[in-house]
Amino acid sequence: MNKLDAADNMTDTSIELLEQPATAAGENNPQSPGFSPAENEPAPAPILTYPGDPYPLGPFWDGKGVNFALYSHNASGVDLCLFNDAKDHKETHRIKLTERTHDKWHCYVPDLKPGQIYGYRVYGPYDPGNGHRFNPNKVLLDPYSKAICNVGQWDDTLFGYTVGQEDTVMDERDNAHIAPKSVVIDHHFDWGDDRAPKVAYYNMVIYEMHVKGFTKTFPGIPDEIRGTYAALAHPAVIDYLKMLGITAVELMPVHQSISERHLVEKGLSNYWGYNTIGFFAPGLRFFSGTDIGGQVREFKNMVKELHRAGIEVILDVVYNHTAEGNQMGPTIAYRGIDNSEYYRLADDKRFYFDYTGTGNTLNARLPNVLMLIMDSLRYWVTEMHVDGFRFDLAAALARELHDVNRLGAFFSIIYQDPVISQVKLIAEPWDVGEGGYQIGQFPPGWAEWNGKYRDCMRDYWRGADSMLAEFAERFTGSSDLYKNDNRNPTASINFITAHDGFTLEDLVSYNDKHNEANLEDNKDGHQDNKSWNCGAEGPTEDAGITTLRNRQKRNFLATLLLSQGVPMILSGDELGHTQRGNNNAYCQDNDISWIDWEKADRHLIQFTSDLIRLRRSHPAFSRKHWFKERPVKAVGLTDIAWFQPGGAEMTEEHWQTGYAKSLGIFVYGDGLHAVDPLSKPITDDSWYIIFNGHYEPLDFKLPAKKYGTAWKKVWDTSYPLGDQKTDYLPGEMVRAEGRSIVLLQSPLKSIKPTARRPRKKP
Repeated sequence: MNKLDAADNMTDTSIELLEQPATAAGENNPQSPGFSPAENEPAPAPILTYPGDPYPLGPFWDGKGVNFALYSHNASGVDLCLFNDAKDHKETHRIKLTERTHDKWHCYVPDLKPGQIYGYRVYGPYDPGNGHRFNPNKVLLDPYSKAICNVGQWDDTLFGYTVGQEDTVMDERDNAHIAPKSVVIDHHFDWGDDRAPKVAYYNMVIYEMHVKGFTKTFPGIPDEIRGTYAALAHPAVIDYLKMLGITAVELMPVHQSISERHLVEKGLSNYWGYNTIGFFAPGLRFFSGTDIGGQVREFKNMVKELHRAGIEVILDVVYNHTAEGNQMGPTIAYRGIDNSEYYRLADDKRFYFDYTGTGNTLNARLPNVLMLIMDSLRYWVTEMHVDGFRFDLAAALARELHDVNRLGAFFSIIYQDPVISQVKLIAEPWDVGEGGYQIGQFPPGWAEWNGKYRDCMRDYWRGADSMLAEFAERFTGSSDLYKNDNRNPTASINFITAHDGFTLEDLVSYNDKHNEANLEDNKDGHQDNKSWNCGAEGPTEDAGITTLRNRQKRNFLATLLLSQGVPMILSGDELGHTQRGNNNAYCQDNDISWIDWEKADRHLIQFTSDLIRLRRSHPAFSRKHWFKERPVKAVGLTDIAWFQPGGAEMTEEHWQTGYAKSLGIFVYGDGLHAVDPLSKPITDDSWYIIFNGHYEPLDFKLPAKKYGTAWKKVWDTSYPLGDQKTDYLPGEMVRAEGRSIVLLQSPLKSIKPTARRPRKKP
């Protein structure tokens, strides 16, 4: 009688230890060597178990024991493996799960406690041609792991097939000693009076950052916590974010990820972390402690401290693929649990559809995958208290058969979820598949990284022709992308730079990428960066070039923070951080990526902080609603007006003039079309913004008296070169240096309502 038959004779309340391997079902599956105690070593005592519950999936400690539940539709058997140590060559207990409810395999083990290390062995056919890759020789992670340990090592035994042969040949070696493993946690945490800041989109200033890169050399924090969640929660770091004026940190991936084998063998790592293996587990690499599962507690404390400072936490999440790669990748979790129930397989089911450029794509059309994603999102909101998500390659999640469908199951289920639908949802609105560029196509309720904004502003400030019309569209919130769907300007997440590409310093210092340190012969990374080095490639001692670069950085930051929409700043841009021309530093866990705080440009930090303070103090730059461009009330002024340098309003001909690179923009402070929470009209001063993208100075004539009786220069990005005069009258000339921005302010009271003629009596 084999062990599968023997399991049928076990009682519901006492499942004995399996001393010999179970046989995996399927014609193509050979007998597994499995696990058995050493010949002279006594077998561990049988362990008491109960049937348990099929929900919630994953491990759940109730104070008396742990419930385990795992989904697998095609498996013929599942073993729960308990370990004393993550590197043990064999499990201390191997428990056959005999309870199966709606494809959920489950049991309850009394007396287990938080800190218990475990994994699964899953039985079924090893038949890649039909999409099945079961291999019980491999210890697998629980997809619902709340904490993970023993990550970062590579060995041929992590692969379900025999490395060096075709992937159709199953590897029969055991990998218990090296496999990543799951950890049972205590979910209790003292949140105190923690409350989500709930900053409105129009008041947001997002700061994209890498936990380690931002804090590794940050001054004033203990060495032992540098690069960790604890560092980001340190008062010195939080004080800096508050000084800068940030309302939300957007953290590059913190889900548990692994570095690809080819990177590790080159002495590199997947520093960015877009290679997720655990969608519920905070990454171990950002943990300052050593206790098993302690990363969960440290992450929660980080969120609590940021919330205390009024700062939201948004996670960059990667639900489009996993770290298991293509058919030649490792078997760590999903592939071995039920390959065809997690991934999008090609017509030849041995292979994977790859809409992500990583080798596989999670199949968000399947109910169990949708459930995994939704459960993960909900967990990070309810248990970890995060405030929103930025979805990497979000178009891949919206694909039905092949096409991207904005009304697909992924969006529908989010709309129906009372938790997820209420947090901030931000899409990277593209993937690498055909038809994957979906900017402006996500449904209401979503904001999007606006790649068209980035490209337009880069082109404008490097002097490209025919940019004024698109510049105006992007500056006012990209109504061409979002207005027709009844979305607001805040649907546009505006950015000049992000983790993927040049930093701001490099954008104005390099024409070409310099990715040699990635050891890919400089073939990786974007070829077209829309950058301009201002006259020299890389570092220079030319004072004129340095001055121009500094001005260009101020121009980009000012444009970003004066535009309608939600601004996102890449951390380090405000202090001149350089990656030395590397525009794809995904594998550089070193001083290429880490912010060098000793070289921080304090003047640029202050300029950025002042800009953010200005934006947050003046609602004219963070409108709730679109410009209407029609007269407001009795004043006869439009909420926005566009002027040529000579003072005349822009004409259609001028918008289409290819060489035109300069304009003045009037923003009317009483034309915001919005009310505050008490229904009082929101008003502001009026503003005149001069953009001179030309390389030579230009004189701009201020508009007529009806637009404002007095103007005060607030700042000039050419400072200290610009005109030092600060007070102006209507019709006066304002000098704007080449490639510069001048901002002028006029008190709202200086605009007088147009006098009405008395009506004649009949």
